[in-house]
Amino acid sequence: MTQAHALNIESNDPAAHWHPLCHRQDLVANSGVVAWFAGAQIALFHLPQGEAGGQVYAIHNRDPQSGANVIGRGMVGRIKGAAVVASPLYKQHYRLEDGQCLEQPDQALQVWPVRLKGDRVEIYAPGNRSAMNI
Repeated sequence: MTQAHALNIESNDPAAHWHPLCHRQDLVANSGVVAWFAGAQIALFHLPQGEAGGQVYAIHNRDPQSGANVIGRGMVGRIKGAAVVASPLYKQHYRLEDGQCLEQPDQALQVWPVRLKGDRVEIYAPGNRSAMNI
């Protein structure tokens, strides 16, 4: 199982919990796929190297520069040791861990804690949210 990323997942919301989002086989290694969750397009990136199946990251799919939902089509790489995705339109780099734009520090994409649990990909969010498969 991978660790949840970027956010402290302790919450005062008693209904907050992990929600199934999709299955491991829906992911593409070292690339992005997009899922719909609670009214948002979420780009999921699976980096399989490392511990127990690798890392999965969940980041908003909407490019703040263009307004287009394209982040899931961006190229994944590393800059200064951090996993990043390059926006396919204007090429800004966003850290997958926290959504921070490297070229424009005043911009960041929303991220969600996400984990692999067996063959399921789960996302952490407040209660009363529903997930739909990719």
